[in-house]
Amino acid sequence: MQVVILCGGQGTRIREVSENLVPKPMIPIGDRPIIWHIMKSYAEQGHTDFVLCLGHLGWRIKEYFLNHQSMDTDVTVTLGHTPKIEYHGPYTEEGWTVTLAETGAETGTGGRVRRVAPYLTGDRFLLTYGDGVSDIDLKALEAFHKDHGKQLTISGVIPPGRFGELKLDDDQVLEMQEKPQFSDRYINGGFMMIDRSFIDDYLAHEPDETMLERTPFEAAAQSGQMMLHKHDGFWQCMDTARDWEHLNRLWKSGNAPWRTWA
Repeated sequence: MQVVILCGGQGTRIREVSENLVPKPMIPIGDRPIIWHIMKSYAEQGHTDFVLCLGHLGWRIKEYFLNHQSMDTDVTVTLGHTPKIEYHGPYTEEGWTVTLAETGAETGTGGRVRRVAPYLTGDRFLLTYGDGVSDIDLKALEAFHKDHGKQLTISGVIPPGRFGELKLDDDQVLEMQEKPQFSDRYINGGFMMIDRSFIDDYLAHEPDETMLERTPFEAAAQSGQMMLHKHDGFWQCMDTARDWEHLNRLWKSGNAPWRTWA
């Protein structure tokens, strides 16, 4: 199953860390950008076909992946009229497929998903944001999605109440409220599974600036097509410098909860 990752936002609340030189997904946790940590988590559970929705400073993400193997292994370079590059040693990201799609610097999250639709080949796909890590069980998410038969599953977490909250009837989402002042209920933590038909039904005729979390998700909730998979394990977004510092402390401690790989 393909994994679509939203990587195009400007990350205005964390510019004191990025200094506007790299997009938020390229901000490092330890010695690797957070996008690598996210992709590594998916790959560990068998998902290695990625579609990255690029926007603000997207060329920096392209640069990273175009040079990734050269930076991560020993290399022999043959110069001259018949140049050749030979890579040596094991390569931990062997077999990853990464589609780097330019979806516009000002495009909304809904517009980005619509723009990468031509690259999606299956009946459903995984979707997440390029700034959050988790130890979520993707097999459990997939089983839940297949069992309820709706078009959209989002993973619910309960962090501090500064995000859009969800009104539930058991596991069915009835209403999505954007950033209430106070909350002690589940919010969308990303790590979603979506039927391909969702794009045709809720995004096909929306403008580029459409935010996925507003009109499309609200419409899906109102029509009974949105379900919540409750995740009670670790989840942390990297929205501010304080979040970044927290994630780096966890990584440096050697006990980062999202590190499910060897």
